[in-house]
Amino acid sequence: MKLRNIAIIAHVDHGKTTLVDELLKQSGAFRENQRIAERAMDSNDIEKERGITILAKATSVEWKDTRINIVDTPGHADFGGEVERILSMVDGAVLLVDAAEGPMPQTKFVVGKALKVGLKPIVAINKIDRPDARADEVINEVFDLFAALDATDEQLDFPILYGSGRDGWMNEGPEGPKDQGLAPLFDLVLKHVPEPTTEPGAFRMIGTILEANPFLGRIITGRIAAGSIKPNQAVKVLHHDGTLLENGRISKILAFRGLERQPIEEAQAGDIVAIAGLSKGTVADTFCDPTISQPMEAQPIDPPTVTMSFIVNDSPLAGTEGDKVTSRVIRDRLLKEAEGNVALKIEEAEDKDSFYVSGRGELQLAVLIETMRREGFELAVSRPRVVMQKDESGQLLEPIEEVVIDVDEEHSGIVVQKMSERKAEMTELKPSGGNRQRLVFHAPTRGLIGYQSELLTDTRGTAIMNRLFHEYQPYKGEIGGRVNGVLISNDNGESVAFAMWNLEDRGPMIIDAGVKVYQGMIIGIHSRDNDLEVNVLKGKKLSNVRAAGKDEAVKLTPPIRMTLERALSWIQEDELVEVTPKSIRLRKLYLDPNERKRFEKTRAGAA
Repeated sequence: MKLRNIAIIAHVDHGKTTLVDELLKQSGAFRENQRIAERAMDSNDIEKERGITILAKATSVEWKDTRINIVDTPGHADFGGEVERILSMVDGAVLLVDAAEGPMPQTKFVVGKALKVGLKPIVAINKIDRPDARADEVINEVFDLFAALDATDEQLDFPILYGSGRDGWMNEGPEGPKDQGLAPLFDLVLKHVPEPTTEPGAFRMIGTILEANPFLGRIITGRIAAGSIKPNQAVKVLHHDGTLLENGRISKILAFRGLERQPIEEAQAGDIVAIAGLSKGTVADTFCDPTISQPMEAQPIDPPTVTMSFIVNDSPLAGTEGDKVTSRVIRDRLLKEAEGNVALKIEEAEDKDSFYVSGRGELQLAVLIETMRREGFELAVSRPRVVMQKDESGQLLEPIEEVVIDVDEEHSGIVVQKMSERKAEMTELKPSGGNRQRLVFHAPTRGLIGYQSELLTDTRGTAIMNRLFHEYQPYKGEIGGRVNGVLISNDNGESVAFAMWNLEDRGPMIIDAGVKVYQGMIIGIHSRDNDLEVNVLKGKKLSNVRAAGKDEAVKLTPPIRMTLERALSWIQEDELVEVTPKSIRLRKLYLDPNERKRFEKTRAGAA
C-alpha cells in the first residue's frame, strides 16, 4: 500500500483535533453505529476538560489506495517540545489557520520549525463560516509569515484550501462546493505530499513518543527510516551520543489503524509504528539493527525557560489526603515524566527533599502537577522562576517572550499601561476586526508570571493572550510584585464562620468556613501591603442573655477560589502551594512565626 505521513499543525483552538475527527469519519475509520466522543484524539481527562491537546498522537486513515498516517500536535507553546520531535517523523504538514484570527504566535513557532526541516505545508483556512472571517487578508498574512521565516520559493508556492473542520468540508474556494466533504483535502495530500523517503540498509528508527502500558511495558512510537522489522527481532538502542543503552528483542509491533492500534507481523521503512519489548530506550534514542554502530541525528530541543521547586509536603496535614508523599516516590515519578517529555529537565536539590523541575512555561508545569495530584501525590510547589543565562562577558540574560493580546478597543489603554509596568516593549498595534485591537509586545517572562488573571479582570474577560519564547536579552531590571499582603492562620484547627465574619474588614478570604487550617497557612488576602496573623478559630462567646438585637446572622462573603494556575502565579518567593488529591492550600515557606521573622531579617540584610 502507498504511504503518506503528515502532521496537522496550528495555533491553539484553530481546530486541529476537530479536523482529525472528521478525517477519521469520512475515511470510513468508524463503523456507522460506532459511538465516538467529541475530539476523539484528546484521550486523557485533562485534555478533555481543558479542550486542548497536550500530547502528540498518531492515527491513520485509508484513502483510495493510500494509507495516510496523521499526527495531531499540541497548539500551546508550552508543549512545543512535542511538536519539534513530531516534524522529523512526517513528510508533509497541513497548516490550519483560523479565518478570523489569522496566523498567531504558535503558528509562527510551528511553521518556522516545519520550514527548517524542509516540509512544504498545505495551508487550510479553517472556520470560514465565522461571521468575522477575512480569508483574503489571512492568506496575505500567512504568505508574509512564510517570507519572514526565510521560506524557499517552493515552500512559498503553497496550495490553499478553505473550509470548516467542524462541518466537515474543504475546497479550493471559500464558498465551496461543500458536498464533496474533505475529499479535496485528501486528494491534495496524495498529490502534494511526497512519499516517505527511506534510506538503504538495516532497520533504523528514532524514538519520538514514549508511553507506558500496563501489559506491554514501554511503547515507543517512531518512523522507520530504513529496513524492516518483525516481532522477536533482535535490536539495540543507541543514545544520541553513540553509547549503547541496551540490547533486546521486539515483543510486539503495533500499527495505527483509525483510533485503534493493531499488532502486525512486519513493518516497512517509511511507516509510523509503535514497538514494545525494550526497557531503557526513550525519546531521541536510535532503535536499530545490532550491526549498526552510529546513532541517527535527532532534532535539537529548545531549552526550558521556567523552573519550579517540587518539595516534599511537610505541613501538619501532610499524608491525610494523598498516599504518595515520600521524596522517593516523587523522584521516581518526575524522572519517569522526564523520560517521555524531553522539554522537561529534573534536578535533585542538595537536601534530597526537593527537586528543581524546568519546563517551557507555567501551563506545562501546572499540567504535570495536576496529573500527579490525580494520581494520589501530595507535594508543595514554589512560585515559578525564570531560567537566567550569562553571555561570554558575564552579562545576565533573561528570557523574553513575544506576547500577542487581542482586546476590545476600550480596554487597550489599561493593557498597554500594565504591560509597560512589566518592562514590556510594544512592537505592533493594529486593528483585528470587530472593534478589537491586536497588541504585540516583547516582554520578560518574569513579568508575565501571574498576569493572565489580572488581564482578564482588567478587560472584563474579553482579552485573549498568546505567548511565545522569543530570545534571551540583557536583564531588564526589577519588576514590581504583588501589592497586597496575606492573612495567616496563627493556630491549628477548623475555621469558624463567626471568626471569619469578624475578619472580613481585613480583606477577602480564600477558604470556606469549616476547613482544616494550621499555623502558617494563608487564609485570605490582606487589604494592606503587610502580612497579618489572625485567629480564624475563635467561636462566639455563649451567654444565657438573649436580647432582640443580640444575635446577628453570620453571612459570609463567598471566598476567592484559587485554581492551581492562579495560586502558582499569585504566591511570592516566601510562599508555597500545597497540592493534594483533594485540596489546594497556600502556606508560608516557614510555618513558625519566629522562623519567618528570622528569614525576613536575613533577606533584608542581604538586600
